[in-house]
Amino acid sequence: MTAAKYHFISGLPRSGSTLLAALLLQNPRFHAGMTSPVGTLYTSILHQFGAGTEFGPVITKAERKRLVRGLFDSYYAEHADKSVVFDTNRMWTAHLPMLMDQFPDSKVIACVRNVAWVMDSIERKYAADPYEITRLFNDDNERATVYSRVETLALRNRMVGYPWAALKSAFYSEHAGSMLLIDYDLLAQAPQKVLPLIYDFIGAEPFEHDFQNIQYDAPEFDAPLGMRGLHKVRPAVSFEARDTILPPDLFQQYSQLSFWKDTAGSRANVITAKFVASDAVQPDHSGK
Repeated sequence: MTAAKYHFISGLPRSGSTLLAALLLQNPRFHAGMTSPVGTLYTSILHQFGAGTEFGPVITKAERKRLVRGLFDSYYAEHADKSVVFDTNRMWTAHLPMLMDQFPDSKVIACVRNVAWVMDSIERKYAADPYEITRLFNDDNERATVYSRVETLALRNRMVGYPWAALKSAFYSEHAGSMLLIDYDLLAQAPQKVLPLIYDFIGAEPFEHDFQNIQYDAPEFDAPLGMRGLHKVRPAVSFEARDTILPPDLFQQYSQLSFWKDTAGSRANVITAKFVASDAVQPDHSGK
């Protein structure tokens, strides 16, 4: 049996990665899902054989490479019948050199969104359950107000700041050509245009998806975080326009962080939304 081909889903939180995985999962040739533990396992074993460790001097580079590859193959052994496996983790954009060394032909699909709307989405989830204290924040000072919550999430080692910084680093790296960035607004408004572009990017045969009948939820993962419904996908793909619940100054501040709108200096492939006079959405697939 031919080994499955690996591709990766990464990018910003609350930007459509779970929706994308739910859609890809409709294809019987594919396996996809929410964040897997493979990334965490990878960083854990790095600490076991890295410089200064007991085993670092005796484990060769070839052995390290086999150990890392074994994580992927062992974890996804139950899906050996699939031709393509998508592993999801926001950390992958920080580890492109390893991914490209292990899987030279692999692609990274990075979901992006105006960071102000990412913050708005998380704040809405927080406000929806006033009788819960989410584990996204370490103490009462961090969760005290919308300002402290947003500023905490934006730190470079936290839920939004880390993947944003990792994505920006990858966007300008030598491996950027292996990445395809997808704007959440376009995915939600025109999935029938976005999915064929993804299939073309990864070199897969087309598949007809059902955008009105989607099933995905992970309550067992969300409940311990104190953030219920974080990974629940609506039954149909749709875009819901709304007003932000962030103060205007916060919304303005975080709206300025969409670096992917300017592809100068990057080899990354970007799909963005362009509104024409008729209000139709047209995909703009650009890349150097």
